[in-house]
Amino acid sequence: MRSSPLVKDILKEISSVLGPHIPRASREAQLLLMAHLECDELWLLSNQNTPLKDIDRLYEWVQRRAKNEPFEYIVNRVSFYSEEFYIAEGALIPRPETEILIDEVLKNVSDKNAEMTFAEVGVGSGIISIMLALHFPHARFIAVDISPAAIEVARINIKKFKLQERIELRLGSLLEPVLEPVDYLVSNPPYIADDAKLESNLSYEPQNALFGGSVGDEIIKELLNEVLKRNINFFTCEMGYDQKDKITNHLKEMKYGDLEFYKDLSDFDRGFTLRKKD
Repeated sequence: MRSSPLVKDILKEISSVLGPHIPRASREAQLLLMAHLECDELWLLSNQNTPLKDIDRLYEWVQRRAKNEPFEYIVNRVSFYSEEFYIAEGALIPRPETEILIDEVLKNVSDKNAEMTFAEVGVGSGIISIMLALHFPHARFIAVDISPAAIEVARINIKKFKLQERIELRLGSLLEPVLEPVDYLVSNPPYIADDAKLESNLSYEPQNALFGGSVGDEIIKELLNEVLKRNINFFTCEMGYDQKDKITNHLKEMKYGDLEFYKDLSDFDRGFTLRKKD
């Protein structure tokens, strides 16, 4: 290959490398090149005959993507709720359906200036606590994760949004590191059954953020028990599409105020909010 190939030739070459391995190879080629050049699509389309140098990193990215490594880990960025976050292996890649969890919390708290204490279990990249902190400027957040790697990814994002004074990271399991009273618990916990067969790209993501036990809902049930024991006002949680009945049955003999489920954009059951009994 020439030392300074043209943009259009690079795109063609990347597409041919990715084609046998992933769908939408041409689009992925564009996205990888835009990320490498830190340019937008308009520049890319307007500069098809521009020669490029120093593209070794780009070819390394292409080889990683051809092995089905997630795009987000390769470029270390991910979009969520119209914001861009840092992401790396060790933290679960945020999914669009988790944006609905943010909407549910916003719906439940009418006073955006309330001085509340939120806790998040399974902070991952920090996206949930950060987005809620941006919407609730006077709230305090305690964000817990069992993974040191995830904590470090969250720390980078919290610093980016200048929220170090309001979001405290704690290493530990579930609510064990949280001793103080909590007004609102949020979580996108692991909820996949241990024996579930997953797509190959998910092997790159932290398994302890995906698998929730032999059935899959064990962690959710532990959190429900803690919410009721600690008398937490609200608990909004993401769940598997087939776990609505299991969660309802788990709470059948318990006293609580209200349980409301919500659906994702594909009309699957995706989460719930549990409210304290008055």
